[in-house]
Amino acid sequence: MADKKTVLTYEGLKKLEEELHELKVVRRKDVAAKIKEARGQGDLSENAEYDAAKDEQAEIEARITLVEKILRNAEVIDEEDLDADSISVGSKVRILDMEYNEEIEYFIVGSTESDPMGGRISNESPLGMALISKKCGDTVTVEAPQGALQYKILQIA
Repeated sequence: MADKKTVLTYEGLKKLEEELHELKVVRRKDVAAKIKEARGQGDLSENAEYDAAKDEQAEIEARITLVEKILRNAEVIDEEDLDADSISVGSKVRILDMEYNEEIEYFIVGSTESDPMGGRISNESPLGMALISKKCGDTVTVEAPQGALQYKILQIA
């Protein structure tokens, strides 16, 4: 079965490439040095530093594998080709929360780059899915645990 495509902005792609470089070049060396140092302390069966370093090494290798998989299956959104009239991944939107009469700005990104507290929502989130393909002036309804929430799209950039 083919792996699912991961939608990324160019910025998200660069961050993952930088993280992968950091993991492979810097963090691998650091943990290898910790393991070597811990081995030099004698009996490995009761060496907490050795166990911690091996655990850290396993975490680093798992993250490397995950980031490589994401990059291998990445579909990078070219923000230059976005339709400014409708919302898609890579769009910046300003919406009005109709219940609280509050304006909110979001950047629509793929799930890998999502950071709701930082104003970056996933196209796979309930609000993100509701906004995709909508136009300025449209109203969307999102089902939430506390009931239906309505938002009006004020601006797409």
